[in-house]
Amino acid sequence: MKYLVHFFALVIVLVQTELVSAHAVVTNYSLKISPIQANKPDQVTLTFNSQIELGLSQVFLVRRGDSHELLHIGKGNKQGEMLINIPALEAGDYALSFKVFAADGHLTEDIIRFTVAPSNAAEILSGQQKALQ
Repeated sequence: MKYLVHFFALVIVLVQTELVSAHAVVTNYSLKISPIQANKPDQVTLTFNSQIELGLSQVFLVRRGDSHELLHIGKGNKQGEMLINIPALEAGDYALSFKVFAADGHLTEDIIRFTVAPSNAAEILSGQQKALQ
């Protein structure tokens, strides 16, 4: 009987550890398969491994010169999915810096870097001229 009680206690502990989630970690994001086009507003999807609290979370667009712009975020179609509205961007290097609260209260901070490629030959030439100056 003593072993049976210990066995049930062990089962309960193991089951509860499956229910406890930790930090919200990005498991996928749309920039991997759908890069942002220059001079067109877009939307980026971040998928997390747990539920997130959108009202307590923030996403910033980081531009050259370490300029941060707070972006509008919304709920995605799936659990743990966040939609981020991206303004029209010129060709160049950018980052998404985010602070996300998981439903269990853990804070996650991370950065996703990305590049917006020129959309046509005129932008490529303009970028080359800026680089020479």
